[in-house]
Amino acid sequence: MWPAGGRKLSTRILTSQLSILAASMLVGFGLFAHEERAKLDDQYRQRALAIAETAAGTPEIKAAMEYGDAGDVVQSTAERMRKAAGARYIVVLDLRGIRHSHPDPALIGKPVTEPLVASDGNGHTGIDPGSLCRNANGKAPLYGPSGALVGEVSAGICERAVSSTLWSELPAFGLWMSIALAFGAAVSYGLAWRLKRRTFGLELDEIAGLLQEREAMLHGIKEGVIGFDRTGRISIVNDEARRLLRLGGTVLGRPLEEVVPVGRLRDVLAGADGGVDASVLTEEHYLTINRRPVRLRGHELGAVVTLRDRTEMSGLLRELDGVRALTDALRAQQHEFSNRMHTVAGLLELGDHDEAIAYLTTAQGAEAALSESVRERIANPLVVGLILAKSVVAAERGVTLTLTEDSWLGESPSHVQAVLTILGNLVDNAIDAAGRPQPGAPAVRPAEVTVRLTDGDGITMVVSDTGPGIPSGCADLIFADGYSTKHADRDGTDDARRAFEVRRRGLGLAIVHRLVRRIGGTIRVGEGHGATFTVRLPDSTRPHEAGERREPGPPPHAKETIG
Repeated sequence: MWPAGGRKLSTRILTSQLSILAASMLVGFGLFAHEERAKLDDQYRQRALAIAETAAGTPEIKAAMEYGDAGDVVQSTAERMRKAAGARYIVVLDLRGIRHSHPDPALIGKPVTEPLVASDGNGHTGIDPGSLCRNANGKAPLYGPSGALVGEVSAGICERAVSSTLWSELPAFGLWMSIALAFGAAVSYGLAWRLKRRTFGLELDEIAGLLQEREAMLHGIKEGVIGFDRTGRISIVNDEARRLLRLGGTVLGRPLEEVVPVGRLRDVLAGADGGVDASVLTEEHYLTINRRPVRLRGHELGAVVTLRDRTEMSGLLRELDGVRALTDALRAQQHEFSNRMHTVAGLLELGDHDEAIAYLTTAQGAEAALSESVRERIANPLVVGLILAKSVVAAERGVTLTLTEDSWLGESPSHVQAVLTILGNLVDNAIDAAGRPQPGAPAVRPAEVTVRLTDGDGITMVVSDTGPGIPSGCADLIFADGYSTKHADRDGTDDARRAFEVRRRGLGLAIVHRLVRRIGGTIRVGEGHGATFTVRLPDSTRPHEAGERREPGPPPHAKETIG
């Protein structure tokens, strides 16, 4: 598309550059001519003064002017010198201003109108309009043989001689100016061609249209976009990226280190960590981040980072995980129920009716005892359901889930939804860790998960497992988003710690940590063999009502096995 003027951008730029260059050259030529004329005027004035001084130093003229016997000696001598020097005139004056020599003999003996200026004993130069032509003039004092001042000698060189010299010099300068103009035109053409390549042949209207389309696209899309130049400074950022990263003020042109605090988020944005669809958990959002380098014709131009807000999807996925856990529990129960039915069917086929009835009574009693043992300590039905479901899942994984004897939770505990989320994540991680085989461990080892819940000056949750635990020095990393204890066999060595640090996939513990901090609680994890997570949540603003608290019945052992 061509602009409205009908000429391409590069052509217009070249034309403008050539016009400016030609105008600059013409102005420079005029200034040079003026300066050269001033220099020539000064040179010819000094030359006229030298002629005047030479004539004033001639013995014949000095003697004739002092002793009064001038005759035609002064005129003939001055004329001879004028012709030899190429001057327009040499005029000898006495102290009264009477001419004693002049190219026009008719003016000899007549006074001049202007006063003598050389009577001060110094030479003078200037421009004399003259009666013949405009002259470069020089005046020198005239002294007689005795040393007395007897007059003045004035010499002039016609302006035509100055102009002739000037015009003889201008062609050479004009040639240099033409060469400079041609060189400037070639450079301008090269710049216009380079500009055309840098703008990919686009015209002004097209560039303006692309800028408008870019702004509309950047601020119209739902994803956050950040662009970095080759030095790592932010070159573009849209409104969604500002919202997701909480960027305030002016960030364009600033390095990433000045606008994003130290952490995994900055590492992923800078390309030092992550990759395709890297997941990052911030204080408010769960983000999926992609960083792509920008290359053009083999040159690195920077990078573009896209950010997608997956917070709502993450919540839905957590709910789906809960449903999946319930489904797993139901599936495990169904599997166990099927086994029992097969057992009963076998006993009935064998005719052992009494044995079948006793088996069913025992199984029903065990389930009732299990449920009752949990309800004696946990009054909230949602938490009871969660623990029972997790116990079934743990049993299917070969893990024993136990509830300590001092556990107690009221019917309406503080932050019940947070308790469900935190406890569910911690128990899931503990079951996975306890049920995972460990290289070098004994063939038969107890796989246990212990849960302790208390509701006193706030809710305390302690979840322990007999798994491999947290390597030494990793307690400060376990809650960072992306870290996971899964799929890493660790034995406490430096190699195990490095293997643990590179497992940047899990988000469950990061979500737990963020939720606990948002509520105002604390969470700690013990290092070494067998992980122990301790969570404390503050009291709710609404105190417990009388009758809500139910004292747990004394269990027969220190802890009740529920799975």
